Amino acid sequence: MTDEHNQLREAIRDLCAKQIAPHAADVDQSPRYPREAVTALQAAGFAALHIPQEYGGEGADAVSQAIVIEEVARVCATSSMLPIGNKLATTGLLLRGSEELKKQVLPSIAAGEAMASYALTEREAGSDAAAMRTRAVPDGDGWVLNGTKCFITNGGESTWYTVMAVTDPDKGANGISAFIVHRDDAGFTVGPKERKMGLRGSPTTELYFENCRIPGDRIIGEPGTGFKTALATLDITRPAVGAQAVVIAQGALDAAVAYTKERNQFGKAIADFQNTQFMLADMAMKVEAARLMVYEAAMAAERGDARLSFLASASKCFASDVAMQVTTDAVQLFGGYGYTTDFPVERFMRDAKITQIYEGTNQVQRMVMARALLK
Repeated sequence: MTDEHNQLREAIRDLCAKQIAPHAADVDQSPRYPREAVTALQAAGFAALHIPQEYGGEGADAVSQAIVIEEVARVCATSSMLPIGNKLATTGLLLRGSEELKKQVLPSIAAGEAMASYALTEREAGSDAAAMRTRAVPDGDGWVLNGTKCFITNGGESTWYTVMAVTDPDKGANGISAFIVHRDDAGFTVGPKERKMGLRGSPTTELYFENCRIPGDRIIGEPGTGFKTALATLDITRPAVGAQAVVIAQGALDAAVAYTKERNQFGKAIADFQNTQFMLADMAMKVEAARLMVYEAAMAAERGDARLSFLASASKCFASDVAMQVTTDAVQLFGGYGYTTDFPVERFMRDAKITQIYEGTNQVQRMVMARALLK
């Protein structure tokens, strides 16, 4: 870590403690959108650190981006979906989009005036994303989209949506293209919110495209390159999910350490029992290992490392498995109190679960890693 990284961590931790943490429980229990967090992160320039300076962003390195996600998720995983969602939705545009399209979309996100969402998944095309049915056909100087997307993070709150659609059904994955849709485009509507186990304040919706017409210049890259763009995007963004998972685990560990030092049984603090100490030691060891793996993957993305695909999947997979195990152990250490909403560990446990599922299930991550090893 450089001095700049440490200063960034101090700044974002202070912001989170004052403006995000006090609302985290209410955001989860209501549930409601974390307006306070959105306002604070956008005002401080932390909502989209990845956007290059030429488009009004900070152009921060990948580790800095991970630090911001860590510190936000440490107090409220729901609120960390803002920088995660913005990065996921705009990485493909940065990789393959035209200069004109970048200038049209990115400055408003960098300025905190807009947000972005990523629309890949469909009801019958989850892990098998190439089986999507949403279609885009050329129409004069534009495109017309028809279909439905699901499980869209920040659906209804975002201004811009990166949407994958089939443009040539005879070419399979090579017939998929990527587009940018604006929330005001005719024929585009947002469905109702899903009721979820975790990340309850982060809206997750369906998107509907009914003869949705968009300008021709809103395609990302050439027709038929969308699926490759999606895969390249996920290699870059999966470490961000790993960072989120790491600090959900860290938050649970911190709470468990504090609680076990205060909770007395059999005449002494339960932290004084060796079985408790061994649980805490194992939890901390796994969290530190996961964090280092996430940083390594983040820097691999920064360097354009040939091992990126493996490292991205490994960091996301390992960190999210650690998050699920550590949060479950934290609930156990709290005993019956851990199962109540009086303490945050039950929320950490619920929030941790999704990190094993989205941006590719951990079973898919293992397939990616195996393919990289056997290549």
